[in-house]
Order: sequence, then structure tokens, then C-alpha cells
Amino acid sequence: MANKRIGILTGGGDVPGLNSVIKSVVYRGAEIGCEVIGIRRGWEGLTHVDLHDPASKTRYILPLNRDNTRTIDRTGGTFLHSSRTNPSKMKTLPPVLQGQNFAPKQSTKKGVTSTVFDVTAAVLKNIETLGLEYLIAIGGDDTLSYAAELDRKGMKVLAVPKTMDNDVRNTEYCIGFSTAITRAMDAIDRQRTTVGSHERIGIFRVFGRDAGYTALYTAYVTAVRCCIPEYKVDLQHLIELLINDKRNNPSNYSLIILSEGAEWQGYAVKEYGEADAFGHRKKMSVAEDLSDEIKRATGAETVVSDLTYDLRSGSPDAPL
Repeated sequence: MANKRIGILTGGGDVPGLNSVIKSVVYRGAEIGCEVIGIRRGWEGLTHVDLHDPASKTRYILPLNRDNTRTIDRTGGTFLHSSRTNPSKMKTLPPVLQGQNFAPKQSTKKGVTSTVFDVTAAVLKNIETLGLEYLIAIGGDDTLSYAAELDRKGMKVLAVPKTMDNDVRNTEYCIGFSTAITRAMDAIDRQRTTVGSHERIGIFRVFGRDAGYTALYTAYVTAVRCCIPEYKVDLQHLIELLINDKRNNPSNYSLIILSEGAEWQGYAVKEYGEADAFGHRKKMSVAEDLSDEIKRATGAETVVSDLTYDLRSGSPDAPL
């Protein structure tokens, strides 16, 4: 009997623990007689690849085995690389698909309408050519939303939730969340000495566009106040709390953690830059805006620390 072929890819932002998942799939696959094919650079590996071009195939397709995955769990990031590619809403066709018949359609998000192409037919064709019977997609809600689309088309898909925000719907735990909390806790504990030495208000910004789990759980373990996207706070009351915390602290400082999407009444986080493949634009720093409001209202000095990308870098902690 021929070995079953499993494809595996990572999409969206990297987090610690991805390589451990990849290695586990490869090792278990070897035990049960399955061949594992790595799809490099996320969904881009199935939209941009030209399987008739050796150079393109090398760039996007990587057969995985015990030898080339033996030590990958010792580092963070993703051995297969990643991208933010949405095959159902591509703004431009990759070179290999240009000239083929993909009907344009209109897509609107946050009031902005753009012309996009759905190249799912090409993705399914590449999956068929590669002989993949199953596909394992490791990612957050964006990556897995397209995995669900392939499932609806009849492809056998296994989804592994991955995000520091721990916000993939209908899941309890996401790869990367535990490490994000550990990193945030360590960073805040280290920076207490600087904030306290200068008797300031420390403001820490962490990831969390729409969900506040990272800020909330970090607040639990550090005994610090936090603001999350799910609830708009009263700015004046928040500032009063921080000033009172500072006044009542023998070291004369206070701390607060903000999700990147946290807001207060009458305020919305500003965005900038072009939207990515899933319609997300980068958010400007709510921490800097809160710092300005505190200085304006009280004259108190602040220290702003953006922890976002530091939380997704390096090796995972024990639970991933």
C-alpha cells in the first residue's frame, strides 16, 4: 500500500512552538507510514508555486523527514516560513496564474472596496498534483478561515490553532499563548526597576487586536491593571486609578498593560498603512496615546514599552 501524503504549512505571524508542532507531525507520520510534505511560506506556497519549474518547486515545496526536522524544535519561528496570503481574495494574480481565467470580484471591508481574485481552483489543483490526501494548517483565525474554505470544498484539513492572542473561535488553547504570557511577565518584572527608579507610570503594550487574553492573563500573574478591547474604559477614572496606585506605592510608581486594540470612551485606535491579505491594517500605539493623556491631565511622567514583537520571538517555554 502506498504511503499517505500529508501536507503541512504555517500561516500568519510566527510564534514560539511552531517548529515543535511540525516535528511532532513528521515523527508521528513516520511511525504510521505517512509521508509529510512541507508547504513553505503559508498559503503562498500553494498559490505561487509552479510545480513544473524546479526552482519554484524548491522555493515552495520541502519534503520533511526525521533528519531535516530533528533539531528544529530547539528554536522559535517557523522552519517552513510564513506569509499573510488569502487565496480567496488575492489583489493580484501571481505570475504562474496570470493569463488564466479567474473572474475578478469586489470585496469590501471597513468601507474600502477592492477588486480581488479567488484562486482556490489553482490551490486545489496543486494539492492534487502534489498527491496530498490531508492538509495540516497551523495558524490563527485568518489562516484557518481559508482552511475551512478548503474543507467546504472537500479537502481533508486538520487545523492547529496558533496565536499569541488565544482567540481562535471554539478552541481552548492556541500555540504561542503560554510563551507570550511568560515573556510579558518577565519583561514587566524586569522593567519595574527602571519605572520605580524614576518614579513614573509604566505603560506596556501587548498584542491583542480584538481579544484581550494576553493582556488579561499577564495582568493576573503580575498584579497589574490592564485594558482590553472588549471593554471601553472611562479615561478620567483610569488616570485617577493610576495616580492613586502611584501615590500608594512606597516606591512611587504604577503600571498598566494595554492590548493593542484597547480603547476608552470617545477614542478609537488609529490605523495606518495598507491592509494585508485579510483586511487588517497596522494599529498605531494606544500606549503612546494614553501616555499623552496622562501627561496632559496630571503632568506625571511615563515610560512606554512596546512588548509586542518581543513576545513572539525566540524559543518556546515548556508548555508552548
